[in-house]
Amino acid sequence: MSNFPELLALSAVMGLSIYLSLPIVLAKSVRSRTVIVLNAVAIGILIFLLADVFSDAATIIYTNPASPYIANWTYAFAFTAAVVVCFLLLFFAEHHSRGSVLSPRGLALVVALAIGFQNLTEGLVFGATWAAGTLGLLTVIFVGFFLQNVTEGFPIAAPLIGKNERGLGVLALLFLVGGLPTVLGGAVGYFYNSQLLDVTFDALAIGAILYCILPMLRNSFRPAETPEASYLKMRLTYLGILLGFILGFLVNAV
Repeated sequence: MSNFPELLALSAVMGLSIYLSLPIVLAKSVRSRTVIVLNAVAIGILIFLLADVFSDAATIIYTNPASPYIANWTYAFAFTAAVVVCFLLLFFAEHHSRGSVLSPRGLALVVALAIGFQNLTEGLVFGATWAAGTLGLLTVIFVGFFLQNVTEGFPIAAPLIGKNERGLGVLALLFLVGGLPTVLGGAVGYFYNSQLLDVTFDALAIGAILYCILPMLRNSFRPAETPEASYLKMRLTYLGILLGFILGFLVNAV
């Protein structure tokens, strides 16, 4: 279990499985209803990721078995600070450079960064487990992270669906931003890992997800041209968000 190149190879397979969603998101003809549903599914997946990442961080922040509702203040402070810093950095970077809402490509980049932070933490866990030689747990972690990463291409591509900026080169680069940190995390976790590091990267992921999910929700619930179209859009959005959340849950539960 100490073969480092094999660890890197498996981390790459796990992290870059995000590219398996490319054939779907690169489809040339996409109906407007499909765009609405795919965007909503992406939001649902991000909502699940938000809850999933926080649950991982909470197991570290609340570590006292005698008082499970009392936080470890070191981890709690690091978590809160990282969420706030990440959110504010994205906010000031956007409004200083553009003074308006994020472009579709900018929003896709923020989503990719958020997923990248989350996958970095997953890589840390995978690398540490590999170094410990826990085979059964390692298999569960690999399969679970692999399947989850397959679905993460949709939130990244969602802001670009139906836009001129969407192309193989752009999406390939954005997917690399989201998936490559798994390999980096695996390498670092093999040699060194700490709960403080895990909490910090989980918090950075949450801060980025919070920042990018707000404009996605605003766009999804923006009224259409007619009341009938607005009602249909709302129904499709609700359905898509629910489907995305269920998809994220089912993939994570495997």
